[in-house]
Amino acid sequence: MTASPAKTQRGIQSVEVAGRLLQALAQARQPLPLVELAAAAELSSAQAHTYLVSLLRLGLIKRTPGDGRYEAGPLALRLGMARLAQEPAYRLALPQVQQLSQETGLSVALTLPTPEGPTIVHYAHAGKPLHVNLHVGTVMALSETATGRTYCAYTDPAAWQGLWEAQHPGQSRARLKAFHEELETIRKRGMERAVDLPSPGVTSLCMPLLEETQQLLLLVTVIGSSGVIDPAWRGSLARQLRECIEAIATTLATKREECRT
Repeated sequence: MTASPAKTQRGIQSVEVAGRLLQALAQARQPLPLVELAAAAELSSAQAHTYLVSLLRLGLIKRTPGDGRYEAGPLALRLGMARLAQEPAYRLALPQVQQLSQETGLSVALTLPTPEGPTIVHYAHAGKPLHVNLHVGTVMALSETATGRTYCAYTDPAAWQGLWEAQHPGQSRARLKAFHEELETIRKRGMERAVDLPSPGVTSLCMPLLEETQQLLLLVTVIGSSGVIDPAWRGSLARQLRECIEAIATTLATKREECRT
């Protein structure tokens, strides 16, 4: 006699409890002290500490220098990257991003929309070193970066408005309304730039890759020294960036068509 498919399978409760701690960290979007992390997972601090010791040993979490708060660890990052590697758009974008970096001599960031915000998942270094701290795992600021604004322009506000408010404490509703108006301009233009922002001497140009439904798949951002990069909307760099996005879209459409046949 076979078991009913609907029958709940037995699991290991301690693993599920540890998963609550990981889920709490993911939802917090920032390092948490023990007391807050335990409360978010509905555990006492003593209970949470026992699980956190094991999660630390595994590398699923780590502690920040100085204040010792808990955040996602290196194993969590590797798991996330392994999951990303299964995404067709990500896989197909990598060679195009590398080619764009080589052709322009500029650094190029490949960014995906995540619950934490626009997150760099690949960074192709080129040109002179920039005075910016960008690397895989960096979550881009929403208002201050071209990547962040483009992400907001093509993402449901429900996904980022809470994060925006956390990044801009005390800002008025009028400021948020003005930001929404900026996003409408970005959608009409299909591209965004940041000149000498958020870091002086650094300029970037960003474009999205969209589904036919206008859902955001990924963002490609070219980054370079302000004296070198051409930020003109109709300049040669904008053309190369647009061609990169179009090449990714074409390759993705071809792969999807092959899967249907």
